[in-house]
Amino acid sequence: MRKSARYSTLAAAGLLAVSSLTACANDAASTTSTGSGKGTKVKIMVGGLDKVIYLPAMLTQRLGYFDAEGLNVELLTEPAGVQAETALVAGQVQGTVGFYDHTLDLQTKGKAVESVVQFSRAPGEVEIVSTKAAGDITSPKDFKGKKLGITSLGSSTDFLTKYLAVKNGVKVNEFSPVAVGAGATFISALQQGSIDGGMTTDPTVATILDKKAGKVLVDMRTPEGSQKALGGPYPSSSLYMQTDWVNGHKDTVQKLVNAFVRTLKWMSTHSAAEIAAKMPADYSQGDKALYTQSIKSTLPMFTDDGVMPENGPETVEKVLKAFNTNIQNADVDLSKTYTTEFVEAAK
Repeated sequence: MRKSARYSTLAAAGLLAVSSLTACANDAASTTSTGSGKGTKVKIMVGGLDKVIYLPAMLTQRLGYFDAEGLNVELLTEPAGVQAETALVAGQVQGTVGFYDHTLDLQTKGKAVESVVQFSRAPGEVEIVSTKAAGDITSPKDFKGKKLGITSLGSSTDFLTKYLAVKNGVKVNEFSPVAVGAGATFISALQQGSIDGGMTTDPTVATILDKKAGKVLVDMRTPEGSQKALGGPYPSSSLYMQTDWVNGHKDTVQKLVNAFVRTLKWMSTHSAAEIAAKMPADYSQGDKALYTQSIKSTLPMFTDDGVMPENGPETVEKVLKAFNTNIQNADVDLSKTYTTEFVEAAK
């Protein structure tokens, strides 16, 4: 049985020139992580390897599950999902670990891309406001005139910020999205006043709260938080691939999905501390307790079987239609944006 749902809003600058993409890939290679060097070679671009929302990518490798499936997986990293997506469209990698919503917008641009295993049922994102601006921004209704941080234009943080604004009566041209990345650059922008608030994920969220540099305005790290903010489950982090490649390499895709589903099941039966212990030491940035807490806060977003949550694609389409003219003016076939074929076989 096959289903799909795809959206991805590339900003005008989203489709990078091949030369720029090559540079991105070369930069990403500096933070590459590879498997045993044996087996079928697969390159996967991750929209931020150290982000907790994409934790299953590195964890699968650390647990040895790619190797167990006879795969030699090379994990590359780009800090913004839209750049990771562009690398996939350019054919530089075979898969992207990023937000499912990119598959919808890509469909409106004539690109057939589908999620083959769904890691999550909530965005895992948090809208943070700086401590200084907390008195002026008490809900998304107060976004008007504010500078709000996102990873990059056309990213999922951009999409979700726009939806929160529109849903609360603020037009997308009434606030300023500011591309500040994630991690240290986001925190610095918040502390220096370059942004009044913004959308980010753990471990950045945990660090901001620990430093008392900001406060949580909207928390979408749990299914309940997603329901409250977005009106339903919001499938986000996933492995998505070009449909033609999937159809031509089903055995390899099945092995990838087997490995990821095995990881999701492992995560569902282990504590945040046990998960943190498996990750690269530098991911904790010297504070293992804080890193463990960031994993604990985000764990509720993950599925334990890789299956697309019921009504998830419809929620994503509704969110995108609120502000995305590409989606508003297109007849998106959600059944082509994801497939359950491989996760069902993995079970």
